[in-house]
Amino acid sequence: MLKITEQISIEDWELTEQFIRASGPGGQNVNKVSTAVELRFEAERSPSLPPAVKARLKRLAGRRWTKEGAVVIQVSEERSQARNRDIARERLAELVRKATMVPKRRVPTKVSKNQKRKRVEAKKVRSEVKEGRGWER
Repeated sequence: MLKITEQISIEDWELTEQFIRASGPGGQNVNKVSTAVELRFEAERSPSLPPAVKARLKRLAGRRWTKEGAVVIQVSEERSQARNRDIARERLAELVRKATMVPKRRVPTKVSKNQKRKRVEAKKVRSEVKEGRGWER
């Protein structure tokens, strides 16, 4: 079980791990051992996530969200399979934690009358400067 918050925890049956061979340097070891991990969380079908959290998670996951509604996280940073697995689980937990936070609603502010007046005055001054250039009329 992966504990996210006090209310939300992901059961082990909701997670699928697949170990794959990592790319990049590593000599013969990289060709023999499957150390990279692909963690798949079926978020759309998860009973532990409220609908609002699922919607925010979909937006936050971006390319990691599949058409089937799963979040796929790939980690191949370490040479150890166990370490990569822990990193993937922690990244998933962090992603879901971010999705649980409700963003603050932006309150649009108005431009003050004084600022509008200052802008117009500055434009007038600039206009007069430019008007003073060139030929006499």
